[in-house]
Amino acid sequence: MGMTRAAWCEARATLQKMLSASEATLKDDVGLRQKAFVPQNKAKMHLPARIGDYTDFYSSKNHAYNVGCMFRGPENALMPNWTYLPVGYHGRASSVIISGTPVRRPNGQTRADESKPPVFGPCRLMDIELEMAFFVGGASNNLGTSIPMGKAEDHIFGMVVMNDWSARDIQKWEYVPLGPFLAKSIGTSISPWVVTMEALKPFVTDNLPQDPPALPHLSHPDNYNFDIKLDVSIKVPDVSEPAVVSRSNFKVIAKEMATK
Repeated sequence: MGMTRAAWCEARATLQKMLSASEATLKDDVGLRQKAFVPQNKAKMHLPARIGDYTDFYSSKNHAYNVGCMFRGPENALMPNWTYLPVGYHGRASSVIISGTPVRRPNGQTRADESKPPVFGPCRLMDIELEMAFFVGGASNNLGTSIPMGKAEDHIFGMVVMNDWSARDIQKWEYVPLGPFLAKSIGTSISPWVVTMEALKPFVTDNLPQDPPALPHLSHPDNYNFDIKLDVSIKVPDVSEPAVVSRSNFKVIAKEMATK
């Protein structure tokens, strides 16, 4: 991941060749195969990389509007800057966890009644956020210098599914004026397997139209959006089948990865 995009593509092509039915290297060597593979029932999943930094972006217009309605009402749901720039905040990298890791309901300050002082206690509005996350790799840029839009693809390694656990009642009280803090550091779950951007090429689709148009430094002519179907199911105790509570698609993201 820390190497070049060319190295990523070479590694992927080599793995595909080694695992193909026509390649004898693994297929005909039992000893090598036993060293190379771990049975699924014995495999333990880990974070796919050492995560030194983590930024969470507010990229979906529907999500930004819905959360804005929760906190400020429909008339002030979308802030003026949202349509012009990729709004984000620095998350807590140490709280990024592998899917399946238990998440504890947090305690914090909440203020359900605006006529009374806040109280401290367990979160009562624990929420989930269906997200996609991408890993940044390649050669690092120097402090104070940015990566131009035309070079963004050389640094976006691949994607994972993410759940940004959110304590909404704590968030509503603490987020003004500097944004989320303890409400978003409970845990951020990601899938253990990274799907490379090379593997996602067959699913490239048109970028979502920008209204108003993006400023020049955030404009790029190439499509860098992906048709990825996503859904969320919740399974509660004593119920045999999970219930689907949300269906979406990554292609409705208003701010493409390259802008970030």
